[in-house]
Amino acid sequence: MQHTQPQSLPRVIGPWIATAIIVGTVIGSGVFVKGRKVADNVPEFGLAMSVWVLGGVLALLGALALAEIAVLFPRAGGNYVFLREGYGRMAGFLWGWVEFWIIRAASAAALATMFTESFHDVLRQTLYPGQTVEVLSFWIRQLLTASVIMGLAFVNARGTLLGGRVQFAITVLKVTSLLFIIVLPFAVYAMVAEPTHPPKVSHLSPTWPPGVFGINWSGFGVALVGVLWAYNGWMNIAPVAGEVKEPHRNIPIALLAGVFILIALYCGANFAYHLVLPRDEIIAKNAAGELSKTPLATEFCAVLLGPFGVLLASAIVMTSVLGALNGNLLVGPRLLYAMGEDRLAPAKLAAIHPRYKTPALATIVVATWSALLVLCVGALTQYRVPVVPLGFTELDLNVPPGKSPFDIMTDFVIFGSVTFETLAVATIFTFRQRIPVTPENRPYRCWGYPFVPALYIAIMGLVLLNFFVNPESRTEAFVGMGFIASGAAVYGLFFRSPKP
Repeated sequence: MQHTQPQSLPRVIGPWIATAIIVGTVIGSGVFVKGRKVADNVPEFGLAMSVWVLGGVLALLGALALAEIAVLFPRAGGNYVFLREGYGRMAGFLWGWVEFWIIRAASAAALATMFTESFHDVLRQTLYPGQTVEVLSFWIRQLLTASVIMGLAFVNARGTLLGGRVQFAITVLKVTSLLFIIVLPFAVYAMVAEPTHPPKVSHLSPTWPPGVFGINWSGFGVALVGVLWAYNGWMNIAPVAGEVKEPHRNIPIALLAGVFILIALYCGANFAYHLVLPRDEIIAKNAAGELSKTPLATEFCAVLLGPFGVLLASAIVMTSVLGALNGNLLVGPRLLYAMGEDRLAPAKLAAIHPRYKTPALATIVVATWSALLVLCVGALTQYRVPVVPLGFTELDLNVPPGKSPFDIMTDFVIFGSVTFETLAVATIFTFRQRIPVTPENRPYRCWGYPFVPALYIAIMGLVLLNFFVNPESRTEAFVGMGFIASGAAVYGLFFRSPKP
């Protein structure tokens, strides 16, 4: 028997804004910064590009399956609804627990952190060109990051259509910026008589390892985790499905069009980076052995345009992460809204603002925890914490030396999202068995079923395994498992029996 939920949120999102929500929330920081991590772990250009393509193909496979599920249950809450309907209340609660405490909050915190760091770069280049002066102290930057989160939360609390229009405008700017990056090397080469850094095909060598046994599969997995962050958010139309006009038509269009746009832009941008910068410069490290923290896009523009390029790239990154952050604060609160409706969260979180017709309280709660997480992760990187016994081993809660707050938060996000989003895609098998397929309830059906969702699940399972195998991400995996276990305990204590 299906669970019914009253439709209280108005359907105001059309196909353009729906696609903009996907593209705008996905394009954030990954395409500008994760190229270093990919090149460091995968030295061959062709294989490195295959990581970016594989990330997009995985998103496409997942989107093909998820579109059918989202059309079947076009309600606020997204994966929470799918998991609850597919596996029961506890599965929905565990997704909500991890999504609220880790995935959504860490996504917002990571994006806001990158916004602040890019703003800091603008200040530094404006006031002290060519120098590495710290204009704003570490804790001032953390407070600024928290303030940005709260400011965008108030914008989205004032109206879904307002937040959607802001998202559409910023998405147009982001897509334009990436197109600019893609054509910049060729424009400079065509317009400058003797460019100092012309595009060079030689930078694309070596193209491929000597054979399958020459591939460092562990490094490939680490690189793929970075790329999955760049594609993270392709599911973000699902939480606002209850506010999409003609969901049977517009949700599949938004998912598929959005993913194809992302693959084209990501591959084009990384191709441009490698044409201009040799791999040695892309993976440049400091004396402590850390990868450069300067966004790859910033170094790329600096080489081609000088100091002006640094300012321009920083502005591009700021705009991009601001749009992704706005998108997260637009879709994230719908989860708490749906859980409040089901009494798996405080009922007040399901309240609709009488004037703005948004889940305003849920929006503020998500933003507040995201802002607090910024401060918590800042403290984690500034102070040492003890080693914790874990069975026959010890879990060192200190992050690997040199690992930035940004990378810590993105790895937390990917572990949690891969775990539950894979389970959400897998519900397609449950619903195919439980709910007979008819033109009325399946106006869209997954292409390539059952092979498409099965392939997605198998590859994501390998990604999760690599989290535990690789020392660089093991801490985040164990902490993520701890959060899941704590959520199961909370459910067992307080929510096992549905409240009347």
